[in-house]
Parts: sequence; C-alpha cells; structure tokens
Amino acid sequence: MMRTPNAYAIAVRKADGTIVNTAARLPKWSDKYPILKLPVLRGGAVLIQSMGLGIKALNYSANEAFTEVEEAETKHVKVALSPAVIEGEGDFAGLTGAVPGLIPVPTQKRSKDELKKGTTAAAAGSIVFALIFNVLLFVAAPLLLTNALFIAAGWATAPEVATTVNPAWYESIWSTLQIYLHPVRPSVAFNLIDGLIRMTFFLIMIVSFSLLKDIRRVFQYHGAEHKTVFTWEAGLPLTVDNARPQPRQHPRCGTSFLMVVMIVAIVLFSVIKFDSLLLNFLIRLALMPVVAGLSYEIIRLSAKKESSWIFKIMTRPGVWLQNVTTKEPDDQQLEVAIEALKESLKLEPPQGEPLPAPLS
Repeated sequence: MMRTPNAYAIAVRKADGTIVNTAARLPKWSDKYPILKLPVLRGGAVLIQSMGLGIKALNYSANEAFTEVEEAETKHVKVALSPAVIEGEGDFAGLTGAVPGLIPVPTQKRSKDELKKGTTAAAAGSIVFALIFNVLLFVAAPLLLTNALFIAAGWATAPEVATTVNPAWYESIWSTLQIYLHPVRPSVAFNLIDGLIRMTFFLIMIVSFSLLKDIRRVFQYHGAEHKTVFTWEAGLPLTVDNARPQPRQHPRCGTSFLMVVMIVAIVLFSVIKFDSLLLNFLIRLALMPVVAGLSYEIIRLSAKKESSWIFKIMTRPGVWLQNVTTKEPDDQQLEVAIEALKESLKLEPPQGEPLPAPLS
C-alpha cells in the first residue's frame, strides 16, 4: 500500500502473476472539522485515518486471496491460518501496519456476500486482537515489571505484609504479589527503565517475526515500498531498474516514528503520574493519542530539516531498525510497489501545484 498526501493505492499480485489495484482519494477531515488542523490533534487524526486505511488494505488483499482460494471446492470446510500483515506507507505505518495476526482462510467455495462478511469480520478481529495484544505487551507488562523491579532492588519502600505461620501456597503467592505490586510512584528513572523494557519487548518481537518465512516476505515488500519512494523523490522514472539500486531504509518510515513515540512516552509519563498502578495504567492508555500526536509533530518538524544533525540523531535508531523490518525485494515485488505508487499519484493535484513527497 502506498499513500501520497491526498490519496492511497493498494496493489496485489495474484497467483497467475497479474497485478490488481484499487485507489481512492483521502477524505479531508480537517476541512470538515477545522479543529483537526491544530498541532497534536492532527497527528491523532492521521493515526485514526491510517488505522482505517490498514483495515481497507487488509480487506482488499484478503478478498483477492479468498477469491482464488474459494474456487477450490472440498467436501469439508477447511481453514488455514495465514499471516495477515498490513504494510502501509505513512508516518504511522509501523504502528498500524507490521502487526502480525492470524486470519482464517476458508478453502471451501462460498457466496460473495458470505465472503465479504467473513473478510470484514476477520479484518476487524485481527485489528482488535492486535490492539489488545499491544496494550498488554507494551503498556501493562513494562509497567508491572518495572514496579516489581524497583521493589526488588530496594529503590522503593516495600510494604509490610502480615504473614501467618506455615501459610498455604496460595497465601504465599498472594503475599508476594502484594509486595511486588505495591504501587511505586513513577519517576524519570522509573519511566526510563519502563521505556527500555518496552523497547526490548519491541525488538524481540520484531526480530522474532523476521525469522518467519511469510513475515520476511512482507518485510521484502516493505523494502520495495521504500525503494520506490526514493526513486520518486529522486525525480527518476518509476521503473524496476531505477528502483533496484535505491536504499531500503527511509528516514520517514513508521519504524522511525515508533522510536520517537517511545522517547516521548518516557517524558510525558514522567510528568503525569499517580500512586496507583491502575490509575497509572489507565492514564497511559488515555495519553497514547497525545503521545502519538506529539511524536507526529516532531517527525513533521524534523522532516523539514532533513540535513540537520538533530533530525539525523532522531531518525538514526529507526533507520538501524529498518535493517530488520525491511529486506531486499525482488523485481516482482518492486513492480507491485511501483504500481501502487503510480495509481496513488494519478489522484494527486495536476502538475504545477505543490506536491509533497509521499510519506514513507
């Protein structure tokens, strides 16, 4: 999927080698709701829009896959679990895309209406699962582990817990939980360790997924997208020969955005804090749109000064991580990425009007 400032396009290669695509203009929410033009708020709007595009991309690609699979009739309904990963261009690509899930792919012929309903339900289920999984892994788990670490290391006062003689096993477990989950008021050091744990989880997840064959292929398409964007930004004709030598690490990739999100979260969570684990968890959830909005503004501001050392420092960790989240694509994958960008560019304003570079 390629997204330009005013449009997006999705290209899919079918089993017979042909490439099909769909493209549409992006709705201008800020024209209907002027408040969304304000800093931070516009970042949240882009995040929501990107998630919507991700669902559309998943629906379209899954429909194409299901259309071919449904032709194989069998006596019994069989279901194969297939990786469902959205790769989308945009500042939030790394957040709304690159979220592996499992989608049931039926192998028995079904009606078109049933197929459409099943695809939509599967896409929605995948997104909901990804959101819950990410909240537990990147918000709840780091907070609880950091709290327990501070108690265990003696960096926070452990509570006095009443004990009984020869307690039952469940009483011992409950007493231990009371000690290590005693709320620690977050400080800068607390949130720094919390952020490091979150980043470690993220790196382990990304590296682990990159070892899977299907995910590796998705990362190849990710590399193809970046090479295609670099080709267009260089003013070269969009051909495979021109795209092949381009770098696959792009400073405005969603991977770089995620690294900025983690830094902003450390700072913001240190400012707003409570003496309650539950309240700290809930406030972190509530502040995620703010974190995303602030991170968007940082990326937006930095992108205007790509040659500055500040921008290079901010994006360098994300560029390094792209050595994992992007892989060298083959020529067929480059063709698909080029097709998507060409289709999205067709819906942009006529030549002569200012056209920012495609978000990558």
